[in-house]
Formats: sequence, structure tokens, C-alpha cells
Amino acid sequence: MKGKLIGISGYIVKARLPEAGIYDRVLVGERELTGEIIKISGEDVIIQVYEDTRGLGTGEKVESLKKPLTSFLGPGLMGNIFDGLQRPLEKIVEEEGSFFAGKAVHHFDQLKQKFIFTPFKNVGDNISCGEVLGYFSDKGFKHYVFADTAEGKVKEITEGEFLPESPVIKLEDGTDIYSYSQQPVRIPLVSGDKQILKEPIITGQRVIDFFFPLMKGGVSIIPGGFGTGKTVLEQSIAKYADVDIVLYVGCGERGNEIAEMIEEFTTIKDEREDRLLRDRTVFVVNTSNMPVAARESSIYMAVCAGEYYRRMGYHVLLLADSISRWAEALKEISSSLEEMPGEEGYPTYMSSRIASYVERAGAVKTAVEEKTGSLSMVLSVSPPGADFAEPVTQTLLQNSGVFLMLDRELAYARHYPAINWTQSYSNYREDLEDYYRQNVAEDWQNLRRECLQILKQEQELMEIRQIVGDEGMKEEDKEIIQLADKIKTEFLMQDAFSEDAYSTLQETYEKIKGILGER
Repeated sequence: MKGKLIGISGYIVKARLPEAGIYDRVLVGERELTGEIIKISGEDVIIQVYEDTRGLGTGEKVESLKKPLTSFLGPGLMGNIFDGLQRPLEKIVEEEGSFFAGKAVHHFDQLKQKFIFTPFKNVGDNISCGEVLGYFSDKGFKHYVFADTAEGKVKEITEGEFLPESPVIKLEDGTDIYSYSQQPVRIPLVSGDKQILKEPIITGQRVIDFFFPLMKGGVSIIPGGFGTGKTVLEQSIAKYADVDIVLYVGCGERGNEIAEMIEEFTTIKDEREDRLLRDRTVFVVNTSNMPVAARESSIYMAVCAGEYYRRMGYHVLLLADSISRWAEALKEISSSLEEMPGEEGYPTYMSSRIASYVERAGAVKTAVEEKTGSLSMVLSVSPPGADFAEPVTQTLLQNSGVFLMLDRELAYARHYPAINWTQSYSNYREDLEDYYRQNVAEDWQNLRRECLQILKQEQELMEIRQIVGDEGMKEEDKEIIQLADKIKTEFLMQDAFSEDAYSTLQETYEKIKGILGER
């Protein structure tokens, strides 16, 4: 289905394209830039283009592919670096340099790489929809192959080496089943009944694990102003969290920060396995100098990959840095469409978009040996002027279970992580009580409450101290202030670049037990 461009306004273009569908993927112009139809009015359509539109002219061709923006789920994801359209950046840079546009949807050199397939079925066996057919190995992980929509009797089957471009199973009715699938990014990949998985994500950050625990399958947000350490904290969580696979989305962040993180992951070894951290990480990056519209597609590409791995029974952690810049892209696109603005200029549908996105997190019971897989989210927020009352932060607060507020005063005082222990909270504490009682210590929660009470008392006493001075303070009050100071400096502070960057639950318990035992 072909048409032509009739108007251009930044990343929003107008085309005459009859019989097009909403959210169809389109190729725009002679360079075949990737776009997506977001509005239809008769034969005219509005398209958001995910690439640089400079040089584009009216009258150029527009072609609809009659299918939505999809994610390629299969060999070659792990350890790779993609942009928001899932193009492997390293491969394209090798061929064309750092500036490119209009490449094909999938450009994986891994499609020419051979993998080993181990089938669970034999010739003549019947298969049904959703059944697990076998697995192939990639980066030390078993990648399971499912019969998504196919069913029937097996005619041919591949065992041993195969190329992803070739089918691994052929059915008697002529249906081919491949090791990969293509999933529309805006539609959740349903993979089983949702479960409540009462297990924490152990991050190694004492202030999080002890005070504000994250839960597998849960959603957490990290709001903070510029310079409060959001990126460093997310990178520490990515390095040390006890999950199988990490998905890192750089959504409008500065290129040098993302480059440093990728370089670090390429050199650091995974402490639990004999491999690099990068080998169990998928990077989806859209830096601040990339087209604004592509920020929206990047977070959907990442969550689609997360659902893919969760379906196999793995625990997946998605880290996005930052959702605020994604919301800014929504605002800019909405403004170009001349839509009625909502609060602070954001589109009125922003809250529903965020809610529908975060609800894709969770734990599910899978068809793989009845294992439970989980997809957890840690989303950083960059509120303008550190104003936590702004719409993006407030919307995420309503849809998340953990709020880790980064305090500018703590950050400027060189206190890392700069998580404010009086304003932050976790709604998962009660759900995780049994886990801590059974796996760490009976008095874990009692110590936690006692510790928070001391810090609260210290805050009140410091206000009195400013009025009456040290001479007017009682001795027991001075002891509380000293103890609280010790908790802050010896327990809550952790250097992200030292041996103290990671603390096990048992080490965390023994450390706070020792500090509180000195009373």
C-alpha cells in the first residue's frame, strides 16, 4: 500500500495513504525512514517518524507494511546493543559509521550464526498451541521455542545445529516453526496466569534491601533531581541484583553515560557465573541526541523482550533511565498534533499510557516445567526542578510499589545512595516478612523498625539541638544522635566503586545488629 507525503512538521508528517490502519508501520520517503501511523482522517494519515526527517520533502513516497511495529524475539538479543527500532548499533556502525537512517527492520548478523537445537518432540508427534517444543542455547541460557499459533503433526524436525533463518520444525500441513517470533510491541505477550511471587530482589544496597525492599515482579521508581545519583544507582542495581537477565533502557540519557556503562559491563565479570555481565544484559539505547520520537518505541521494545524471557521462567529486571524523557517525547508529539494539553502541557492520555505500560510487569506461571518467571521494573524519574508534585512522578507513584526518593542535600553531602529514609517507602514489606524471617533472621523486621525509629528521633532532636545547643541536651538524647550518625555513615552509606558496593542480606543483618547492639 503506497501513498505520498503532503506535509512535514518535525518528526510528525502527513501523508495521503488510503486503506491504512492505525499503528501500521510505514516506510517514509526515498530513504525508507521508519514511522508509525498514529491518526487517520479519511485517506489522510498522521505519522510519527522515528528517525531524523531532515532532507525529507513533500511528494515523496510513503509505503504501509500493513503490520504494526514489532519486536524480533529470538537468537541474538542477549549481549547486544539496539536502538528503539531494535537495530543492532554496533553492526551498523561497522558498515556505515555513526550516522545512519532508513535501515531494514532486522539486521542481525546473528541470523547467520549457528545454534544448537534440542527438541522435546519427535517426528509423528502431535503438538498443540502454547506447547514447549525444545530449546536452543545462547550465552549460557536455554531459549525455549513455543508453538504459539501452530498445531498439528510433526513432519520434520531439526536436531543439532541450525540457522535461525531456517525452520526448526515442519508440520504436515506445511506450517513452519522457527526459533524466533515477531511480537507487536504495544500488545502484552501473554504467557501464563499472573502470580504473587513473595521474593525480594536482592540489590546489595543496604538502604534498599533493609528499609525499602524491591519485589520480583514489582514496580519501583527512583525520582531525583539532576546530580542526585539516579544513573549510578540504577547501574549498581543492574550489576548486583539477583535476577537472571537485565534489560537496560537508556531513554534520552546523555551518550557518554550510556557508553561508560556499556564499557563497564563489557569488562566486569558476573560474580555468579563465569561470563561477562554484558552476556546477560540487553541494551536498548536512545541517547539525548537521537530523534525524540524514538524514545517512545525504545521502552516498548525493551518490555517486549522482558516478557519474552519471563515466558521461559527467568527473572528479568527492566531498568529505564528515564521515564521523564519518554513523557517529554509524548508531550512534544502531542503538541505537534495540536491536541488539547493536560496538566503542565502533557497529553491527557499520559497517565493511561504509563499505567498500561507498568502493568506489564509481574510474575507468571509458565509452561516451562511449571516454573514462575518474573518481570520487574525500576524506573528512574527526572522531575524538573526536583518537583515531585509534577504529573509524571505522581502518575508513577499511583502505579508503583516502591518509592525511592533521591535527596539533593544528601547527594551534595557525598552520601551515596542519596535515598531519603524518611520520605521513601516500600509497599512490599509485609509481603516479604516471611521470606526474611525464614532466610535471614527472625528479628529482621524488628531491627528495621527500631532503626527507622532512631533516625526519626534524631531528626526531631536535631531541631531541638539548633535551639538549645549541645549544653541543653540530655545525655540519652545525645546518645541517640550519635547512634543515628553511626547508622548513616557506617550502614546507609555505600561507595559504589569499592568493595563495599555490594552487601549480602546476612552481611547487612550482622552489620546493623552490631551497630544497634552497641547501645
